[in-house]
Amino acid sequence: MANEQACYTVVQDDGSEVPSSQEMRSALEKGSDELKIETLRKIIITTLNGNDQPNVLMPIIQFILPSKNKQLKKLLHFYWEVCRKKDEQGKLRQEMILVCNAIRNDLQHPNEYIRGATLRFLQKIKEPELLEPLIPSCRTCLEHRHSYVRKNAVFAIMTIYQSFEHLIPDAAELIQTFLAAESDMTCKRNAFVFLVNHATPKAVEYTLSVYDQIGSFDELLQLAIIELVRKDCKTDTANRPRYIRLIFELLNAPSHSVKYDAAMTLTTLTQNPAAVKAAATALVELVSKESDNNVKLIAMDRVEALRAKHEHVIDGLAMDILRVLTSSDMEVRRKAVKIALNMVTSRNVQEVVLFLKKQLTKTLEGEYEKNVEYRQLLIQSIHICAIKFSEVAASVVHAMMEFLGDSNNSAAVDVIAFVREVVEKFPDLRLSITERLLQSIPEIKSGKVFRGALWIVGEYCSGPDDIREAFSQIRRAIGEVPILAAEQRLLDAVSGEGETEEPLVKTGGAPKVLEDGTYATETALSSAAAARLEAVKKASKPPLRALLLNGDFYTGAVLASTLSKLVLRFNQANTDTQQANALRAEAMLIMTSIIRVGQSKFVTVPIDEDSQERVMGCIRVLSEMTLNKTVNEIFLLDTKAAYAKMVATEEKKAQEKREKESKTSAVQVDDVMSFRQFNKKGLADSADDYEMDVSRATGSNDVNDDVASNLNSVVQLTGFSDPVYAEAYVKVHGFDILLDVLIVNQTATTMQNLCLEFATLGDLKLVERPSTHTLGPHSFHSIKTSIKVSSTESGVIFGNIIWESGTTETCVVLSDIHVDIMDYIKPATCTEHQFRSMWTEFEWENRVNVTTDILDLRAYLAHLMKSTNMACLTPDAALSGECDFLSANLYARSVFGEDALANLSIEKVEGTGTIQGHVRIRSKTQGIALSLGDKITLSQKDGQKAST
Repeated sequence: MANEQACYTVVQDDGSEVPSSQEMRSALEKGSDELKIETLRKIIITTLNGNDQPNVLMPIIQFILPSKNKQLKKLLHFYWEVCRKKDEQGKLRQEMILVCNAIRNDLQHPNEYIRGATLRFLQKIKEPELLEPLIPSCRTCLEHRHSYVRKNAVFAIMTIYQSFEHLIPDAAELIQTFLAAESDMTCKRNAFVFLVNHATPKAVEYTLSVYDQIGSFDELLQLAIIELVRKDCKTDTANRPRYIRLIFELLNAPSHSVKYDAAMTLTTLTQNPAAVKAAATALVELVSKESDNNVKLIAMDRVEALRAKHEHVIDGLAMDILRVLTSSDMEVRRKAVKIALNMVTSRNVQEVVLFLKKQLTKTLEGEYEKNVEYRQLLIQSIHICAIKFSEVAASVVHAMMEFLGDSNNSAAVDVIAFVREVVEKFPDLRLSITERLLQSIPEIKSGKVFRGALWIVGEYCSGPDDIREAFSQIRRAIGEVPILAAEQRLLDAVSGEGETEEPLVKTGGAPKVLEDGTYATETALSSAAAARLEAVKKASKPPLRALLLNGDFYTGAVLASTLSKLVLRFNQANTDTQQANALRAEAMLIMTSIIRVGQSKFVTVPIDEDSQERVMGCIRVLSEMTLNKTVNEIFLLDTKAAYAKMVATEEKKAQEKREKESKTSAVQVDDVMSFRQFNKKGLADSADDYEMDVSRATGSNDVNDDVASNLNSVVQLTGFSDPVYAEAYVKVHGFDILLDVLIVNQTATTMQNLCLEFATLGDLKLVERPSTHTLGPHSFHSIKTSIKVSSTESGVIFGNIIWESGTTETCVVLSDIHVDIMDYIKPATCTEHQFRSMWTEFEWENRVNVTTDILDLRAYLAHLMKSTNMACLTPDAALSGECDFLSANLYARSVFGEDALANLSIEKVEGTGTIQGHVRIRSKTQGIALSLGDKITLSQKDGQKAST
């Protein structure tokens, strides 16, 4: 501890010029109070920056110490904290006797503010010679009439006792007596904290003596008692049953912080189901009543952890969790729905789904913030419940189909996906679902929803009556056919009206440049014709017809396929040849009409070649349907079988994921027992959740964070032959980089004013400047400094060491420290839709060519994922099998919330077997794209070295 410097109060440095010692002395002696305050502030800042001002100590004692200005007194406390109090021999300076006398006078001052502020200042003093004369005054302050003085006196005695126990050997008995007689709750809490930390048996004794009154105590004192319970229960105490009853009582405390701490403590004291449920109930109540969204999210994380650890114990709280949906924050809603869905059972599924349906209805009644996103979340949640529990599928599917005509495309697409899965999984519901779906077709607006609905109609409308009804609804959705003739007739009608009103006269107009670069003269006649055509295009049309005229011919191709399936199925099920031929002819007419209108001037975009070929193929199938039985089987059987296989595969994957998440390995008789006291850093499976939280908060995220692993983070800064040897331990913690630099004097001379200077490149900022030190011959010293990181991109830390030896000044340049962005990038997942959306939106792209000695495509993908900390979004099923080509999407997020996308496209070169291709990286900012590209390039070189 002798080598470590104290942490001083931070005072802002405005960068103004520092006056000379004589100017400071003159200002302190003759200046006004305002000038004295400003001068003293500059002296404190100068001292904090490492430039001590020993010449101004006596003027401060002479002219500032007697002042009654309270602001000056406060600044004096800062100055006594940072000034050099010992001489070169390590003894207390003579001037400090005067300071000690002044502090004693302040501790006996009639003003309670001055007494309290002085007691707070004493908590920062670490010189026993200075503290010893002040002990009697501190004891006296425990009996002061004002609670502000008493509460600060307790903490002052605690810090003195903590550092120098011999100065107050009877502190525990003194505070125990004080606590018994005290009435102010804040003073009692401070005294109790002292006993908890330094005399735990006395704190336990006091707690048991006031056991029945704890429920009426102040919030701070209740929190301190919970802390004592947690500390005392680490050992095998006989008071555990009484503690559990006490914590049960504190679960009903009005304070939210007490309720949260009590709930978390209760789960560490006992694993009884009743206790777990009580703790979870308290957390859910906290979520409902707390207004801070961050607190809601934290409390729900705790509920989720309890649910994962104690399955089915708190499932009855699903409805209480869902009441959090009244919150307007989307993250809170999403978290609540996720937890509630994991708690849904056959007992409460009806109630949960009914609540979700009511919430879904509310999204239609009014416009709220993020209403569309919330509606989509509710639809997906109902989908999950209905698929998992068949008894609710029938009750929700019809209600969900009301949203097929939703103007929000995403919500309607989710609904049609839900309907498609339900109609496949539950054959008993097919008839009612297809009937309701056919009625909803005229209300659908989106092409994607239309395609899903048409596929369902084509696969699951099997009866003759259903097929006739399907044709009727499709005719209503597409309007009059042939489409081209009907549109031309409408155009002629508009033209006829125009001619009767005002004949068009051809007149010269301004020259117009055509596509080939030539000029053409625009006439009033051509302008009017274009206007009439535009009016025909904008006229109100049935939904399916509007999609086709707007260029959505993919939907037209799906319509042709659906019509073919309906005709083929009707032909199999019905013996009425005349009716079958009529439907066949009508279907072929609609298909032909789609192709003809797609080649006309009435569509926004001409029909694409793929869609035209597919429609023509359907026409050929219908014209030869009695000849080609194999094609008929493909239309009628294979497509439905492919979807059934896909649903079964998805269900299997979901089941495997659930089993993997809920899998608990049985403890074998010969398993190694884990003792928390013998584990690294005290972190093991047996450690309670509270200790794990504290460890994570202090930076020990890694269970294996020990000396051996720390050696991997040591960077050598100077050479072994330099006069000064330096090495740095680089610790990444959250948004900060902590540098712990060890400096060794390898010479036989003393190094004076040794200063370690750092500078940075990139989005790095030096938080503090290390102070100067004196290093004896062959001695060493450790200096710590922090660097703030503000974005995910490569950065460089460089610097030098300067010191004085005699009259000469020497400088050694340090090696650069490169910040690894991998410390800030974590694997993440997102949906395919989100990936495509971000890929389109992000403007920065970095393309890296693949050059590697790895010969296996999957092995290179694994190597890339490991070196970039990115997760592969492409499912394993799409990557399985033997193929000489591989394409995969990768995704990661930084701790700063930045998204990193990557697409890997590689292939094996025929003959040589080597891999060629590229990795395309996209991000919102340039830094992360370039940094990830550099990391991939370096990892490829490492891979080549490893392979050789």
